[in-house]
Amino acid sequence: MSNNTYTPPKVWTHQPSSDNKWANINSPESGARYEQALPVGTHPLQLYSLGTPNGQKVTILLEELLARGVAEAEYDAHLINIGEAEQFSSGFVAVNPNSKIPALVDKSGETEVKVFESASILVYLAEKFGQFLPSAGAQRTDTLNWLFWAQGSAPFLGGGFGHFYAYADDKQEYPINRFAMEAKRQLDVLDKRLAHCQYVAGEHYSIADMAIWPWYGNLALGKLYDAGEFLQVGQYTHVVRWAKQIESRPAVQRGRIVNRTFGEPQEQLPERHSAADIDAVLNQ
Repeated sequence: MSNNTYTPPKVWTHQPSSDNKWANINSPESGARYEQALPVGTHPLQLYSLGTPNGQKVTILLEELLARGVAEAEYDAHLINIGEAEQFSSGFVAVNPNSKIPALVDKSGETEVKVFESASILVYLAEKFGQFLPSAGAQRTDTLNWLFWAQGSAPFLGGGFGHFYAYADDKQEYPINRFAMEAKRQLDVLDKRLAHCQYVAGEHYSIADMAIWPWYGNLALGKLYDAGEFLQVGQYTHVVRWAKQIESRPAVQRGRIVNRTFGEPQEQLPERHSAADIDAVLNQ
């Protein structure tokens, strides 16, 4: 444990302390930093995103809808490069005042609908097309329970563990230990749940799985933060079984590469405007 101590000042002020762009990209002030309109494609659904775990949730659902023959789920996916602060353009802020990806604009009706926050987008699309979310009853409640479990838990994995383990300038024992413990506790919650059911909300694949897999499925498969050995993810056998099962779905393989600009070439598709765009990447 470090002997260094920090005494908070009486009044906090924003003082970027390094050249780490991930530490300095945000500020205490919200809103647009520059004027720029968003691009618009030809489909009714316009997605503005990046292929992070939060972005993958929505593109996986859209590809699952298309796989089920829902032609109205065709979409354009435009890249928002958060490392270059594109989430602070006036166009993006007009869709999501919180400047976080993903954000969706539905132009299919007389009045366009703006949807932000990944869970909100999942619910919106699932209800719009009547897929992957039961319409009523205990199954719907279970699905929403686990969907919002993901929304409440993943920040501890990403902004907590991931930041201090993978991205912080200095490796600090206290925050890494604190968030590693929480990440493992969350994996244990999932493991005990999946010991008794095929999918997280029961026996049917749902938007809850799509919300949880990009974070915890990738973690269990050793594809997140290069932390598989550190967290001993293999001990969560039921999570690993579920993660492999979801990974094998063709629509997941398609959705996970959309708006992705990192990894192997066959994993990257900065923008998607038709099924052929994904086919070209996967067929490399």
